[in-house]
Amino acid sequence: MVEPGPRLVQALIRPGALASWAVALVLTGCATGPALVNAPQPEMPAPQPAPAPKVAPRPAEATGTASWYGKAHHGQPTASGETYDMHAFTAAHRSLPLGTRLLVTNVQNDRTVEVRINDRGPFVRGRILDLSYAAARELGSLSDGAFRVKLRVLEEPAGARARSSPPAKPAAGPPGAPVTAP
Repeated sequence: MVEPGPRLVQALIRPGALASWAVALVLTGCATGPALVNAPQPEMPAPQPAPAPKVAPRPAEATGTASWYGKAHHGQPTASGETYDMHAFTAAHRSLPLGTRLLVTNVQNDRTVEVRINDRGPFVRGRILDLSYAAARELGSLSDGAFRVKLRVLEEPAGARARSSPPAKPAAGPPGAPVTAP
């Protein structure tokens, strides 16, 4: 029996066959390689600046449960850097810009008060606003721990959307749990 391997090798290394293989290899390599002629690149349009992100408008009104905070926090710093004054008409909200003015209405008795957001909170799940002692007194809600209110934005500070703080995260716990200082 004759082995086909040595004959094949001998056939491939003959001068004529070797040249044919070299030409085939070179042509194959040229066919798959980059083009030798530099074709002009298609014109790309100039990059356009990304459009400004669209900010969803904040609702002008909201209804929910509010609570109030007083003596335990009196004199403590707020998120705005002010010292909390329980006798001022202020409030804490999770996401409205600091300095926003709100009209707050107690839905049970229709009493209203204007407050300014100067702090972050409330930190109890299910609440939308923490009012100062003075604001809760004006609404007739001091005896209530939590009460239903309607909020209406009267005015946001200039440029408020650009510098508004991220929303505060509500504390874990059952709705209506007492507010504790962090």
